[in-house]
Amino acid sequence: MMNVSKDALREGLAASLSVNRWIDEVAARYPYESVAQLLAVAEDAATPLSPYEIDEAIAHHPRIGEKPVGDGTSQSLSRSEQAGLGDADADIAAQIAAGNEAYEERFGRVFIIRAAGRTRAEILDELTRRLELPNATELAIVGEQLREIALLRLEKLFGEEL
Repeated sequence: MMNVSKDALREGLAASLSVNRWIDEVAARYPYESVAQLLAVAEDAATPLSPYEIDEAIAHHPRIGEKPVGDGTSQSLSRSEQAGLGDADADIAAQIAAGNEAYEERFGRVFIIRAAGRTRAEILDELTRRLELPNATELAIVGEQLREIALLRLEKLFGEEL
């Protein structure tokens, strides 16, 4: 049994994916026998996310390559996820900033990508590729990326609770 209170679980869920329906749905299955069970329920509940839920979640994400503002758990997780991206050369950083701007102009939302495990060059390549996609395809990818981020965050927050 995971040794975590329902309140702590809800806080961790909110920091992982700020979608009220998802938080309620995953918290409703409390208590969890294991982190693996929590991750399975969380993944299922986030598959798929509606366009409204994607907008709800994105409202709490910083632009890729920008420092999160504030001191909450979500901001701390964002800093950690983007920590390996700080060594980029100025040219790649400028290209990502320009890509972020072009993406927001085209799609009307912040570019979302799971930064953990990726280099800035890989992120730039993916940003460039995704700029050419139809909105419906891109929206599905955003939902997948938000789900991947949420699961990584839950594992980081609760992985020691086994």
